[in-house]
Amino acid sequence: MRRKRNEHQAWPLARTQNRSSRACIGFLLAGMFAALALLGGCSGLVSGQASPPPPSSQTHSIAGTISPAAGGSGTTVALSGATSATTTTDSAGNYTFTGLANGTYAVTPSHTGYTFTPSVQGVTVNGANVTAVSFTATPQGGQSFSISGTISPAAGGSGTTVALSGATSATTTTDSAGNYTFTGLANGTYVVTPSHTGYTFTPSAQSVTVNGANVTAVNFSAVPQVPHSVLLSWNASTSTVSGYNVYRSTVSGTQYAKLNSALVGLAYTDTSVLNGKTYFYVTTAVDANGVESVYSNEVSANIP
Repeated sequence: MRRKRNEHQAWPLARTQNRSSRACIGFLLAGMFAALALLGGCSGLVSGQASPPPPSSQTHSIAGTISPAAGGSGTTVALSGATSATTTTDSAGNYTFTGLANGTYAVTPSHTGYTFTPSVQGVTVNGANVTAVSFTATPQGGQSFSISGTISPAAGGSGTTVALSGATSATTTTDSAGNYTFTGLANGTYVVTPSHTGYTFTPSAQSVTVNGANVTAVNFSAVPQVPHSVLLSWNASTSTVSGYNVYRSTVSGTQYAKLNSALVGLAYTDTSVLNGKTYFYVTTAVDANGVESVYSNEVSANIP
């Protein structure tokens, strides 16, 4: 009887443990269902509040030309509207505004002594660059003139760059016969200057006054530059040396610059001289320890 009573007392404990386990399992399931319900609710919330894609960060440009170059060169061009900016045309009258967002703009040129056709242009940027927003520059008073000439012979004149400065600035390039023309000029004083690698010009520049008429025959002669070099030689040092350095200056007695990158022997040819210059040369001796002597006596060379 005592053993049966003990077994009977043990049964409720085991049953209580099983009830507790079922309660824990039920609680966990309830928690999982709640989490699933929460996730379902979050999913619906995100899909209901989807944001539009961010605006594109791509930018574009507006570009054009103001002609003729005499009036277009150095023109101030103002941009207004969706954003504001200013720029200055190059010597050919070209201009560009970059980094522009989509939008509506106005382009307005200004240059003292000139009026422009049209006076302003509206431009819409919509996903692409806009080009050929161009203008025509006319001297105030409505009348314009030209300066023209020839650079001969054609071998030196062809492809020569001709710069105009003074009342306005511009550049042009001669044709295959050496001819050039600047158009759209107002009355005033100008300077015409040619340049071409490998050539000098006679005269080097000409002053021209425009006064109610075109100016022609502003001519130049192109003379090929003859390449020159200077051959230097000297007596050997009475001491034992590893080699020599050569120095050059355009000022006698000072401001010498070394010409050679490595030690040389008893002669050196300077091929970097320019026409019409005078150069002054000295040498030094260098021993095996890299110790350099004082300058030698100076010699000069006049380049034709």
